[in-house]
Amino acid sequence: MWLRLPFGDELRAELGSPRRSRKLGSSPRSRVWRVELPKVTAVVKQIVDGPDADERYAREVAALRLAARAENPVVPALLAIDPGERVLVLEHLDHRRPASDWIVDYAAALARLHATARPEDVGVLPRWQGPNQPDIESFLRLAEALEVPVTAGVSGELNDLVNRLDQAPGHALLHGDPCPGNDLHTATGIRFIDFEQASLGSGLMELAYLRIGFPTCWCVTSASEPLLERAESAYRNEWRTLTGSEAQDGLADACTGWLLRGDALVERARRESTDHLARIPHRDWTWGTATARQRLVHRLGVVSQMTAGDTSLSGVSSLSTAMRQRMLTRWPALQPVPSRRP
Repeated sequence: MWLRLPFGDELRAELGSPRRSRKLGSSPRSRVWRVELPKVTAVVKQIVDGPDADERYAREVAALRLAARAENPVVPALLAIDPGERVLVLEHLDHRRPASDWIVDYAAALARLHATARPEDVGVLPRWQGPNQPDIESFLRLAEALEVPVTAGVSGELNDLVNRLDQAPGHALLHGDPCPGNDLHTATGIRFIDFEQASLGSGLMELAYLRIGFPTCWCVTSASEPLLERAESAYRNEWRTLTGSEAQDGLADACTGWLLRGDALVERARRESTDHLARIPHRDWTWGTATARQRLVHRLGVVSQMTAGDTSLSGVSSLSTAMRQRMLTRWPALQPVPSRRP
């Protein structure tokens, strides 16, 4: 179906008339074109109708404006907007195939993005929302369905974890969906795109993506421990350079928080619709590069290792180990998640 390029009179007065345009692939939540303008090649993005379309548009505009503060750019330049049509016109950037150790530069760029927000920006974007009590209950029901005993104290550990995540300090600019594909690897560095879920909070919640396997993303990857250590060190060094402070500890908490979230087993359009963890014992399904059971086994393994010796999550560590082993015993054909991005 032919779709009209949403490039109205005000945009034409500001940027000139498009000479040609080409529709690009995008999620169902947006429409995207590459356009040739008199002085520049640009990307036109329109947020499509939906119950949260206005909010997603406002988040993206606000996040791009905050991120534009970075001395070394971390987002495409925002050339113009048309709020009435929910349109953004962005600098076009050429993407190159990432190197095998791409997560190192990615982590440093993520720190630069996070560091662009300031304390006085609180309220410009919503506060990051972590797991909640229903997530805990769903996770413990899954353990029961897998016939894994839940020892006394685990529920209390998870309640304390949810409270810690809810109160985690920080005002970092969080992308909201920092996935492979939402990072453009250009000749002059990495740029992030698609900020419809942006928020403010602790940067650890997104640094955790590297270990836990990009939980909100179609593309799951599992990097080696040496590569993860290099990437996390790059993030912390960049954060220290830009802010003059140390990045907080708490990566184990952040990874455990992602483990609890059943909505992080399905694409965004299917979230907040059902208890996805409850489906795991009865069926598996594929999303992107891995199945739901593959994703969950990977996350259980990460949490098991990261919480070993952590007195605040000792019960959760044992439970994660047992649940992972039970899943591998019940479904022995499960393969590890991919080690490389496609």
